[in-house]
Amino acid sequence: MREIGRLITAMVTPFDRKGQVDYAQAKRLAKALIAAGSDGLVVSGTTGESPTLSKDEKLKLFAAVRQAIGKKAALIAGTGSNNTQESIEFTRKVEKQGAADAVLLVVPYYNRTTQDGLYAHFKAIAESTKLPCILYNVPTRTVTNMAPETTIRLSAIPNIIGVKEAAPDVKQAEAIIKGVTRKDFRVWSGDDGNTHAIVAAGGYGVIAVASHLAGRQMKEMIERDAKGDNAGAQAIHDRLSPIFKDLYVVPNPIPIKYALNYLGFSVGGLRLPLVAIDEKSAATVRAALAKVTIDLPVKKKA
Repeated sequence: MREIGRLITAMVTPFDRKGQVDYAQAKRLAKALIAAGSDGLVVSGTTGESPTLSKDEKLKLFAAVRQAIGKKAALIAGTGSNNTQESIEFTRKVEKQGAADAVLLVVPYYNRTTQDGLYAHFKAIAESTKLPCILYNVPTRTVTNMAPETTIRLSAIPNIIGVKEAAPDVKQAEAIIKGVTRKDFRVWSGDDGNTHAIVAAGGYGVIAVASHLAGRQMKEMIERDAKGDNAGAQAIHDRLSPIFKDLYVVPNPIPIKYALNYLGFSVGGLRLPLVAIDEKSAATVRAALAKVTIDLPVKKKA
């Protein structure tokens, strides 16, 4: 199994003017993100608008991104859903395709279940594949929160290698870090703004949105925390806090797609039900961009 890395960017999916996936631009973006500090990419996650991508589009995206980044970085494919059998079947297709290094499995949404149901869901998917599996807890979107005890229980399954923990309260990630006995089980922050606190508490890194723009700086922040230089990491966190906060002024990925287009790296529009950012929110994003250094190779507008 390859090392997944500490800084993973949850990549947006570029669309062309007709709203079709722009695979050529996805390749360019993938290369640019790796060059700007990312250790790997999540393709077809929340930020990649996975709910409105077909399975064929997802498979083509995985192949395109793998072709673009080669073996330089990890590719994590979003294969989770609220349908266990469907997730199993799609994960097997992804494994057979051979492009992904790991899969990201979101907590089931809408058809809410118990903690035992979450355990059974993830166990069934993990046991259906040899691919490394990363759990994804994001209660602000799924409504269901996966309790730390459930994550700790799932960590005993060998190919469940970690969790993207996006619960708003950092104490949840801290409980997982303290409770897991496996040294190779990773806890990635699922909230850019919590990265510093989680890594300082013994977490591994982040699966991020802001790293589209500030990959090198976020990587340095993580590395400083990992080495015990919490003060140095805090300084970087403070410097980047405008984008950590304002890239969520309206639901992700609306602001990050606007930011990339505004800065000159075209990623196109959004698929319904997502709509273009309103002007008040756009102004908030522009103000945040003006306060930070952009690592992605774009020409920043005045």
